[in-house]
Amino acid sequence: MVQAPQRTAFSGPTLIRLLARLADVEVTESRQSLSDRLSQWVHWTDAIALSTALNGNLPCAPPGGHALGSVEEIECARVRSALVNAIAGGSASAAAKRHGPAQTSSQGDSMDAALDYPAFRQIYLSMQQTMETGIGNLRGRLRAKLAARTPDMSRLAEVDAVMERALSPRERSLLATVPGLLGGHFERLRKADRETRADAQALEDASVIAPGAWLTVFRKDMRSVLLAELDLRFQPVEGLLAALRTR
Repeated sequence: MVQAPQRTAFSGPTLIRLLARLADVEVTESRQSLSDRLSQWVHWTDAIALSTALNGNLPCAPPGGHALGSVEEIECARVRSALVNAIAGGSASAAAKRHGPAQTSSQGDSMDAALDYPAFRQIYLSMQQTMETGIGNLRGRLRAKLAARTPDMSRLAEVDAVMERALSPRERSLLATVPGLLGGHFERLRKADRETRADAQALEDASVIAPGAWLTVFRKDMRSVLLAELDLRFQPVEGLLAALRTR
């Protein structure tokens, strides 16, 4: 089974560390502070809106706005579970339906030639859109709940709304590069598998890896990347939920 080589340890998010390993690239810690990086991403109009949200007089919360039951917790768990199930189903079955099950060794070359990455790329892009829509809607509902509590909580909800508007384009642009990195991983796995089978045939070695094994590895890796991306996208939701838990 083909495995990517181990890379230098990196303490960044799981998604970055996983992509660095699969893409076989070195990633170093940024020397910029978070505030310096944010200053490059936030447009001046967003900075004004953020300042207004932090310093402005926001409306008081209506009576009874402090109550928080288990509804928000359940909704967040439901959305996350639905996305996890969609990732598991999409990365494992969609390509299989297109290309069929693994073939016997005598059919390995023809099956390998029929495989292409665009099918998997489309699956990944579709899942990204599903995550963005589902999490975005959930985030909006949590902000509405937060804004109904106290003036401070209302201000926090407004800050989150401004940050979402300011950073979403940057997030979308960066995450759009992930399918391309996975494409390189796909080709490296396929190339290694071809070379292994060619060497085995030259040596008349019957113990060659079964055709399609590399594709199983790739599907597992793609699923891991999607789950890591889900964790990253869900962080603002976790922050809003934590705020709602406070008394």
